[in-house]
Amino acid sequence: MTHALLVDFQIHPERAEAFAEAIAHNAQRSLGDEPGCSRFDVCRDPADPGAFFLYELYDDPAAIEAHLAAPHFLAFDAMTRDWVVRKSVRTRVLVGA
Repeated sequence: MTHALLVDFQIHPERAEAFAEAIAHNAQRSLGDEPGCSRFDVCRDPADPGAFFLYELYDDPAAIEAHLAAPHFLAFDAMTRDWVVRKSVRTRVLVGA
């Protein structure tokens, strides 16, 4: 059963470009280094450059836990933590997968 991780970020305006680069790198590493990650899309609101939405697909809850423990994710999280105004994380199960 495929699990979706849905993440909304609101980033301080002065850090939005740096965050865009950091999250793109994190997505690339997640797809390349994590066998349980099959999709990692980064979306950005054109009307609000500090608003980001992530759509990530993982094989199972263990793959999500592996992602959260991955060195590249931990480095990303530590580097960007103070740039975040607001963050929302939800998980869902993909229907029909």
